Amino acid sequence: MAAVLTLEDVAQFLHVHPSTVYRLLKNRSIPAFKVGADWRFNQDSIEQWIKEREAERPVESPAVVKPAR
Repeated sequence: MAAVLTLEDVAQFLHVHPSTVYRLLKNRSIPAFKVGADWRFNQDSIEQWIKEREAERPVESPAVVKPAR
């Protein structure tokens, strides 16, 4: 069974401020559910959400650095 995380746990897991997680919740951008008044997150769902976001991100080519003249 997957772990259930609190909002604070998810903020630490994502290395963001809890207010960022609240913003994601407000925009319905992150999978979550409520238990009473508190938000909870399925760890497997969060990990899948991260993978989906990484897949959507375009691959960045390395910056070309021109030598100074």
